[in-house]
Parts: sequence; C-alpha cells; structure tokens
Amino acid sequence: MLDRRHLAIATLTALAATGLSPAIAATKDEAAVADAIEAFRKAMLGSDRKAFAALCADALSYGHSSGKLQDKTVFIEQATNGSSTWTAIALSDQTIRIAGANAIARFTFTGQSVSQGKTNDVKIGILMVWTKQGGHWRLLARQGYKV
Repeated sequence: MLDRRHLAIATLTALAATGLSPAIAATKDEAAVADAIEAFRKAMLGSDRKAFAALCADALSYGHSSGKLQDKTVFIEQATNGSSTWTAIALSDQTIRIAGANAIARFTFTGQSVSQGKTNDVKIGILMVWTKQGGHWRLLARQGYKV
C-alpha cells in the first residue's frame, strides 16, 4: 500500500528519470492548460464545433452564470448554432493550479455577444476544471459566476 511519502518519492523518481524537476513539470502543464484556455476562447469567437469537440471531455458539465447547466452535446450545439455570437472576449487575472491529472483555472471573462440583434456586454468570473486525457488537456467542468 502506497502512503503519501512513497507516492511523493515515486513521483520525484519518475520526474528525475525524464529529466524534469517538479517545478518545470508544473510549469509545462500550466502552459499547456493556458494554451487550451486560449484555444477555447478562440473556439468561442469562431463558433468552432470541431475545436469544442476536441477541447471538451465527454463528461463535460458546463455551468452558466445564470445557473443553466449543459452537457457536452448541448453546450456545443448551442455554442455553434448561430443564435448568439461572440464579437469580443478578453480574459484577465488568470490563475492555473495543477492537481495531479487535473488543473483548476480561474479568470475574469469580459466579452461582447450578439443575440437576436441585441449586443450584450458580459463580465463574469469563470472556474474551469481541466483533466489530462491521452496527453491532452480537456475541459471537464466550467462554472460562470457573477462578479
């Protein structure tokens, strides 16, 4: 049975075998998650169904700041059906924390969307949980909240 000490030693040994220090490994994963978040932002701007399908885990739970929840299929359909489009999206105050095969990202989302001919300004907080699957970071959970 592995205890925390044995698990830590095994992790450090594995990292040493690859030539990576724990800090560098975390930094590479953080950078990869930041890249995935940027790809997600671009997919939102482009209503890119293919990009969303690649970026989202099959078990996605997508929560809006209104409280509405969607699974992967519904999220992608509604994000790409043209009923609402994003004209601008900026992310600020981003933090990323790696937790094993998962990552927790938080940031402020500021954007402008157009729905039914009406322009809407949005400023909300976002919590994203990413999980590493097959060497790629996939969005597992997202929750928007009012700031």
